[in-house]
Amino acid sequence: MKKITVLLTAVFLFLSLFFIRVSASPEISAKSAVVIDAESGKILYEKDAHTRRGMASTTKIMTALVALENSSLDRIVTVDPRACGVEGSSVYLFKNEKITMESLLYALMLQSANDAAEAIAYAVSGSMEAFVALMNQKADEMGLTATHFDNPHGLDGETHYTTAYELALISAKALENDIFAEIVSTVKKSIPLHNGEATRLLINHNRLLLEYDDIIGVKTGYTKKCGRTLVSAAQKDGNRLICVTLDDGNDWADHRALLDFGFSLYEDTVLSYAGDLSYTVPVCGGESSSVCVQNRESLSAVLPNNHGEIRTITELPRFLYAGVKKGDVIGKTIFYADGVKIGEVLLYAQDSVPIQRKEKNFWKIIFPFLYERKRET
Repeated sequence: MKKITVLLTAVFLFLSLFFIRVSASPEISAKSAVVIDAESGKILYEKDAHTRRGMASTTKIMTALVALENSSLDRIVTVDPRACGVEGSSVYLFKNEKITMESLLYALMLQSANDAAEAIAYAVSGSMEAFVALMNQKADEMGLTATHFDNPHGLDGETHYTTAYELALISAKALENDIFAEIVSTVKKSIPLHNGEATRLLINHNRLLLEYDDIIGVKTGYTKKCGRTLVSAAQKDGNRLICVTLDDGNDWADHRALLDFGFSLYEDTVLSYAGDLSYTVPVCGGESSSVCVQNRESLSAVLPNNHGEIRTITELPRFLYAGVKKGDVIGKTIFYADGVKIGEVLLYAQDSVPIQRKEKNFWKIIFPFLYERKRET
């Protein structure tokens, strides 16, 4: 009876841990959603993440990336008349208004201005069609197979679609550009109005910049057909996560829950304490025949809870020549998890090893027996 009780208790504990683990995954409202690790692209959470859906104004992430790769920030753009009066969000650009590409990008990403999107397209490529071709070319270069753009702003189009997963990959790529990252993390920005006659105050539509401590961007979107779309990025302890929801009526709360969940899958792991790594390296021609080398610094890394075995590779010379000084860097130990480098520590000489000084005596070299006999007496 006692054995049965112990067995049932063990089963209960196992099932409890299993269900706790499963219940940690949040219930959300989005039709499609994904959370990825920005560096590796690894999926941490997904819900119908590979189904094609409309992306609304999150389109502008690719628009900004293409513009940054094909134009300078200080370029003066003369606003094409065809960009004025575009449907939807706008900063009310004037025909032939002169404005920098930088100001247009802030209008694009903070105010979600559709007129700024078209002004950028005409300035970079001369036509909407040519600019959209650049957007699709960029998607092809990234290996995206379920993404296609019809326009640079995200108004509904027959073949304008992406998936939650591929939109996350686009966002991760865009955030590698420091200028893009700076723009999308900006809460408010003033830009000129009508050739400097006044100013436009842009307020970022992304509420998470004020509501989630670790948020660094990225973009909101909405059309009646697509519903609410949102891309967020957050960085904590060196880990950057990208969260995407498509057609989500409760996106602010869902993103907070999804990002919390994503970060909960990581843990701070100590790789080595100071002095843990100790090796002996032979020394030639020294007062000592070897020297001890150790790491001075501790090292830790934030890793996924389910990471694989941590492996190390130590790089040291086979031997050293005398003249080693205490504190010299002799080599290093590199740490890997799941085949990916996660850190390294330098290995320092713990002592000096001077060159061994030999007595220079010509007669001793020629007649060593005289000195040996003298010692005997």
